[in-house]
Amino acid sequence: MAARRALRFTAMAEGSSIGPETLGQIHDEVRRLTVAYPRLALPTLLGDLVEVQDLTFRLLEHGRVKPLQARELYLLAGITSGMLAEASHDLGNPSAAMMQARTAFVCADNADHHAMRAWVRSLQSLISYWAGRPGVAAEYASLGQSTAVDVRGTTSVWLACLSARAHSLLGDGEGARSAIQQAEDARAAVEPDDLDAFGGIMTFPVPRQLYYVAEATVQLGEDPALGESQSEAAVTAYRNASEDEWAFGDEAGAQTDLALARIARGEVEGAAEAVRPVLDLPIEQRNFGIVSSAQRVHAALSADGRRDAIVGVDLQQEIEAFTATPTSVLVR
Repeated sequence: MAARRALRFTAMAEGSSIGPETLGQIHDEVRRLTVAYPRLALPTLLGDLVEVQDLTFRLLEHGRVKPLQARELYLLAGITSGMLAEASHDLGNPSAAMMQARTAFVCADNADHHAMRAWVRSLQSLISYWAGRPGVAAEYASLGQSTAVDVRGTTSVWLACLSARAHSLLGDGEGARSAIQQAEDARAAVEPDDLDAFGGIMTFPVPRQLYYVAEATVQLGEDPALGESQSEAAVTAYRNASEDEWAFGDEAGAQTDLALARIARGEVEGAAEAVRPVLDLPIEQRNFGIVSSAQRVHAALSADGRRDAIVGVDLQQEIEAFTATPTSVLVR
């Protein structure tokens, strides 16, 4: 609370024009939040995100901003709005998430920042994917790729991976495999940009790429053994990830994909072992994506021929209890 008050005071004390101290403090705070977002539970970050967004909006609306300062401030406002879009998504509100994402895109436009435009399209694809609209998710990924022709940061890899997941959910194996290859090509050509420099939610590390590729393969269902090996690779990558690359939500996604692959291979006990770390997550980390992933495991168990097996029945009951208390019950 004291840090928030200090940030507001600095902005107001520099008067109606934005000074270097204000801009520097906002930049540092946004970077702190981008790094923290994948690692910390949302309830601990939400207040700070709202505060920074409100401050950037007020400065843009009422402050006397020089053109170069305005571009940077719009970029920071866009990143903050993007994180709030992710927050709304994590709370299971795709409508609010998309509204924040559109605001982020307007900010990216005002900043004239191609990579930020592409990043927001990626975010819109992700929101649509988890909202059960894979066709729309594929369209947003395509829009982002057309925007990102000259983008060499890791956002280009994210867009291709999002395309792979969307096409896999549509049952388009050829499209998914083509997108996976595009992701590999994009990774080989990556030149980290100013968004990657923020770190955290603004970059797309290798473990996350492995997770998306595994999920696309598992969802296609054409080769359960390949899906299992890819999911194991993703889980291992997160287990060994550096602090900069680790994200609790994506690690949980890789673990549920491994469970799905094992169910497809008739290994219900192995699936229970894979999903155990997810079911042990505290309520504050049970975001919408994690809950949805757990529900996919539940659905796969229901469709499995060994649905009466004791292990499968017990696992379904655990998943039901887990999904009954998501993170959103803590945020009102």
